[in-house]
Amino acid sequence: MHHAYFDLAFTPAVCALQEQHGSRAQYAAFAHAWTGLGQQEAGFIEAADHFFQATVSETGWPYVQHRGGPAGFLRVLDAHTIGFADLSGNRQFISLGNLAHDGRIALILMDWVAKRRLKLMGRVRIVERAADPELVRRLAVPGYGVPERAYLIGIEGFDWNCPQHITQRYPRASVDKAMAGLREQVGQLQSALAASARGPQVAQGDGPLHLVLRAMRQVSPRVRVYQLATADGSALPAQASPGAHLEVPVRLDDGQHVMRHYSLMPVAGHPDACEIAVQREDQGRGASIAIHAQWSLGLELHVALPRNHFSLHDDDRPALLLAAGIGITPLRAMALALHAQGRSFELHAAARSQAEAELADVPANLTRHVSAQGGRMDVAALIARAAPETVVYACGPERLIAQVSAAAQARGLALRVERFAPAAQRRGDRAITVTLARSQLTLQVAPGISILDAVERAGVAAPASCRTGDCRTCAVACLAGEPEHRDQCLSADERAAGDQLCICVSRARGDALTLEL
Repeated sequence: MHHAYFDLAFTPAVCALQEQHGSRAQYAAFAHAWTGLGQQEAGFIEAADHFFQATVSETGWPYVQHRGGPAGFLRVLDAHTIGFADLSGNRQFISLGNLAHDGRIALILMDWVAKRRLKLMGRVRIVERAADPELVRRLAVPGYGVPERAYLIGIEGFDWNCPQHITQRYPRASVDKAMAGLREQVGQLQSALAASARGPQVAQGDGPLHLVLRAMRQVSPRVRVYQLATADGSALPAQASPGAHLEVPVRLDDGQHVMRHYSLMPVAGHPDACEIAVQREDQGRGASIAIHAQWSLGLELHVALPRNHFSLHDDDRPALLLAAGIGITPLRAMALALHAQGRSFELHAAARSQAEAELADVPANLTRHVSAQGGRMDVAALIARAAPETVVYACGPERLIAQVSAAAQARGLALRVERFAPAAQRRGDRAITVTLARSQLTLQVAPGISILDAVERAGVAAPASCRTGDCRTCAVACLAGEPEHRDQCLSADERAAGDQLCICVSRARGDALTLEL
């Protein structure tokens, strides 16, 4: 306890009660000069992610308000001053009105885990954004919008309180971290039991990169994360860069072997390992269901080297990363790389539930928008406030891609997108006839079916990789007919020439195409 706090809190009535109950002598010993906040106080304040503040109304009644944000939103500006940015709220302006009348404020900061609390008393100076935009910008928190004003609190006294009656509580993040190892062990035991019941697994694929399924964990009822490590313990190849994907072999329930692509996520401290997240789609094409049902620990995969059609820019321009659902996986890898390099970025992740939102495990500049909790990612607002030099990245369902593309193009921002599913068929798509010149086959391609799917169903081998129009692996020569290009990889000149198309997503402007297959 310090002298200023002693003077402010220990009024004559308080001192009289201390005398009456025998505690006056012990508190009188704390009356010494105060030189400002020390290192201990500063560290405690800047680690806080919330506090309670009390102001005095014109009616004489105290008003208590909760303030929260990411750790560090409350800043220590010097030994006598702290401050924070004030964002738009419910527009009641009760605390602000009270402070306009009486600038005194009292704060309580809590550390529930360590059972510590710090009480502060001070006087507030409100600084509107128009009056000092640089100060307000300095106190702003990335990803939390543009502040309307700043609160500057001149500290006049503080006190560390007794922990005796503080109920110990733990934040979800720390509980999840403590439980992660146990969950992993449970998952490994369950997988080992399932694998032993099925017998030894047969290695899948014939690529040069030999991987082994080392661990897996259930993130949500729909999403499971698989950790793949090199069989010999060597580091993953350089191609496993942020935004890269891995093509893995999958045996469907009907015995058919297909290839599917999953974005790579790094594993901290393990250069030999990566993770892929597989979301089970009960109405999908069957690969995700097969992976969830068949993959267990020890599975060996022989796969092609990772590919990257969604690479991160390598200059100093800021990045705005927008993800929805399982689309978080490549952007999480990018965010971790940007954070490690000290580069400017924001990551916004939309998810159905808090459990799925935990996939976006990034130490900084992350905002989760959880629909189950009423959260909604306002794509237009996020892009509207981005700096003109920002590079925008988006990965997710077609609705997100469309929203981001429209908003970014309207502002003239650099844009890079990746779909984790093929582009949706357009309304009004009709059946077309596709003639395969070399195979001497004529196929009827129904609405909702890609040309690639129809070709494969006819038993014709066709090169393919991403199946989303991003990699050009499936581009084939068009001998007759006019393509309707829906890919993201062919250049404007290649499209204008009209002599090739990506059969995984593109279609025909007319009724028929002839392809060199």
